[in-house]
Amino acid sequence: MAIRELLYYPDEHLHLSSSPVTEFDESLAVLVSDMFETMYHDEGIGLAAPQINIRKRVVVMDIEGDRLPEHQIVLINPEFVSKEGTNSIEEGCLSVPGLRARISRADNVTVKAQNIKGEFFTISATGLQAICIQHEMDHLDGHLFIDYLSAMKKNLYRAKAAKLARERKRAARESQ
Repeated sequence: MAIRELLYYPDEHLHLSSSPVTEFDESLAVLVSDMFETMYHDEGIGLAAPQINIRKRVVVMDIEGDRLPEHQIVLINPEFVSKEGTNSIEEGCLSVPGLRARISRADNVTVKAQNIKGEFFTISATGLQAICIQHEMDHLDGHLFIDYLSAMKKNLYRAKAAKLARERKRAARESQ
């Protein structure tokens, strides 16, 4: 397992759509394993492959954050079957550090996806799990939660993101 490098807003690669997974092989298993390791390392509850600059429709989640296999969810080539209700919580994103915002999303979702072996399954989720699924699936289509914010809030965050990027670069230089 390896920790992969995250992309950060406003990196233009975060706004690209992902391609369906067609090969269910060892390289996919390694990708999924690395995604979980990266997600846990950065203290997230979900991660989509585009966040590590992989243009594949792969999502990993563990809303419990306890690394137990029974709480780990892998969605490959996910598609919404249904969305119902409304819920909003303050969301954050590993690719948009330092920003949290209340976003309105469906409270109940049903998704059809494939597992790591390519087998189809359906998952229904509510509450935080439903919100996390929607958040991560947005990444597959090149959308970030910041896209739901007003222009004024986006502009304020852009300035903050630029400052955070400078700080990350400085820290990287100092650690070498």
